[in-house]
Amino acid sequence: MATNSSDNSLLHLNEVTVAMVPWPEHGHLNLLFYLARIIASHNIPVHFLCLTARNQDLRKRLQGGLKASLENLGDSNIHFNDLLVHSSPTEAKDDFLERLGDHLHLMSNFKCYAFHPTSAFTRYSTLRQTIHILDEDHDEMIKQLGDEFPTAESTFGPNMAEFVEEELIWKHNSGDIINSCRELEGKFIDSLAKVKENTPLWAFGPFNMLPESLDSLSISSSGNKSTRHNCLKFLDKQDVNSVIFVSFGTTTTLSQEQVKELALGLEQSNHKFIWVIREADKRVDMENGEERHEKIVLPEGFEERVEGRGMVVRSWAPQLEILGHPSTGGFLSHCGWNSSMESISMGVPMAAMPMTVDQPYHTLLVSNVWKIGVSVWSWARRKEIVPAVAIEKAVKTLMGTPEGEEMRQRLVELRDNIKKSVSHGGLAYKEMESFISYITKN
Repeated sequence: MATNSSDNSLLHLNEVTVAMVPWPEHGHLNLLFYLARIIASHNIPVHFLCLTARNQDLRKRLQGGLKASLENLGDSNIHFNDLLVHSSPTEAKDDFLERLGDHLHLMSNFKCYAFHPTSAFTRYSTLRQTIHILDEDHDEMIKQLGDEFPTAESTFGPNMAEFVEEELIWKHNSGDIINSCRELEGKFIDSLAKVKENTPLWAFGPFNMLPESLDSLSISSSGNKSTRHNCLKFLDKQDVNSVIFVSFGTTTTLSQEQVKELALGLEQSNHKFIWVIREADKRVDMENGEERHEKIVLPEGFEERVEGRGMVVRSWAPQLEILGHPSTGGFLSHCGWNSSMESISMGVPMAAMPMTVDQPYHTLLVSNVWKIGVSVWSWARRKEIVPAVAIEKAVKTLMGTPEGEEMRQRLVELRDNIKKSVSHGGLAYKEMESFISYITKN
């Protein structure tokens, strides 16, 4: 595995290679990593250009079950090229990322650039063509990096500074890749294609629903059964569709008061649950605009009262495997696009509790358009704490009513149609083949 952009031993001559430049947040990384696996399966080298710490997270995944599968596809197909962090304090880097992150949000769309490579990656190579795949908001990110250029240079060092200088002059977009499919958004995708006119557009998502050649790949670090995550062992003991999974992503901040209401709602619902409390839930905004971290405190006696029925996870959990487990019957979520696509692809209805940006729009799709979930709380009342009674009602509707079962049946049909679409010969699979053909053409 290449671990640094200065290692040119894996940059082969006269071939197409793909350089992925994700925004260094887990949602962006995960989605691009799904796409990387699809591209790598076609014997195309894929290079991740990202911060060292984020690349390390992805390397850990390759040390589990995924590594063995990738070796069968050609172990040299996925590489990690580090944008090395300068010797500035970690806090400086975090502050910069957080200030920049305030201007950005995750979208389901990526841009494909058939253009000059970033210098930190390809100064040593004579590749015939390098394809860059970047987040939809990459242009805005680069503008912000330009505005913050002195900070970027001092925090990340000359590699980032060089990267910014070159990115600022990019104007050419060779096409768009959408993490969706026509089974979900056919009319919108067709309308978008008309607006784009001569710019190619490919919709072969959800990216986590991989082609048959990649069915054996797992993004979790569970690997060996002896190290299987405890939440999966918990699910093994439960009835089909009897557990609701609760998770609000890696960046959502919940106040202590909201956590309390959430806990009470889950308890009062009397349904089984797995609740993932991530690091983001420990961040508390202060009145003066600063932030501090404090441990989330659950209601006194909560875990004892729900013992055997509920499970609280305070670390990483294999979300896709949880959603794919037959015992999981619902998903209480912030309705981020990644989580929504994963839930749909696994046939799990959602109780949507949006927090910010595009999530309320996703909630409308889930509850009003696709009718595969319920809205927990009105977005018009978003500044209020969502009460336990609303959470209890949403969970009960999803998990224990004919309405919830109808949603589940609609999702099963939708899931099966999407599976056919991404399988060999399906519509999404043909679009993926079209994309591969486009980036490998002479």
